[in-house]
Amino acid sequence: MLGPMDEYPVHQVPQPIAWPGSSDRNFYDRSYFNAHDRTGDIFVITGIGYYPNLGVKDAYLLVRRGDTQTAVHLSHAIDQDRLNQRVGNYRVEIIEPLRKLRITLEETEGIAADLTWEGLFDVVQEQPHIMRRGNRVTLDAQRFAQVGTWSGQLLVDGTDIAVDPSQWIGTRDRSWGIRPIGEAEPAGRPDDPPFEGMWWLYVPMAFDHFGIVLIIQEDHLGFRSLNDCTRIWKDGRVEQLGWPRIKIHYRSGTRIPTGATIDATAFDGTLLRFDVESKLPVPIHVGGGYGGDSDWIHGMWKGENFTERLTYDMNDPAIVGRAGFGVIDHVGRAVCRDADGGEHEGWGLFEHGALGRHDPSGFADWLTVAL
Repeated sequence: MLGPMDEYPVHQVPQPIAWPGSSDRNFYDRSYFNAHDRTGDIFVITGIGYYPNLGVKDAYLLVRRGDTQTAVHLSHAIDQDRLNQRVGNYRVEIIEPLRKLRITLEETEGIAADLTWEGLFDVVQEQPHIMRRGNRVTLDAQRFAQVGTWSGQLLVDGTDIAVDPSQWIGTRDRSWGIRPIGEAEPAGRPDDPPFEGMWWLYVPMAFDHFGIVLIIQEDHLGFRSLNDCTRIWKDGRVEQLGWPRIKIHYRSGTRIPTGATIDATAFDGTLLRFDVESKLPVPIHVGGGYGGDSDWIHGMWKGENFTERLTYDMNDPAIVGRAGFGVIDHVGRAVCRDADGGEHEGWGLFEHGALGRHDPSGFADWLTVAL
């Protein structure tokens, strides 16, 4: 399985005559980006994906400001030009591999962007993530992640928003492999035992002298199928932070988190505590195309040169009910407290979802909420 080929210099990449990778219908290659100004007033989430065995490429851009969440969706037939990532008016340009890139969205139904991302730390390669349904592999993915700054300009319904790199920060990741995409497959025989739920946490953050990337998945009993917590220093040193213990703080009567307490272990055995807070939530299954989105799903064929815009009132009871049962990305602020009493402020992404039963959280079934 190949990695993110377009991140390497052109002279190292032979032009293929066909897209290399798995023959599984669910093979994908997708990039994700987010950007915010640390205020909690605005959060931008965007990405581009290629689904060669479905013949589709697509892109999206989500903007939440206040109580309004807006989504722009674009899709097209796939092509073989992986060094020119483009879907309609949306384009990703690699300026310096794994260091600097530019995203542009020509004005589309009132939304436009010209954003340049520059990495603060080296890339973190996360552990392989594998899940099965009986004998079939349903998820076999690799990912790398980075934290960086943004500069440029946003246009939202006639309002120009300057993106200043001294304030705007965000994370990017790229993953590839196999995961459920596109139209739903025929169900077949029900799972035995049935799927009861999953718990997910992804926290990439930038601090002054280091970055962290934490990614954890547990089943309904709390068994971890994925546990990866890495600290990367400015000088390139990489440190594993052990087996983090997590306490998610939920808003009463919901599964929407307000923050988390994360206790990790440094290489020398000392405790690191990360107190994370949400400054603004964006449910990525409300217009973002991720699991459970009833409006748009990544990899689904929508026709040639498809474009649409959807706008959501986040106070609408129907949207509130929908938002609470899926993965939510938050503008994240963290304070890291080390064993010597030092405190370090960090900013980035706080992404969490508790789907179905999760005994350690006290969620007995799909509908239980926090007390």
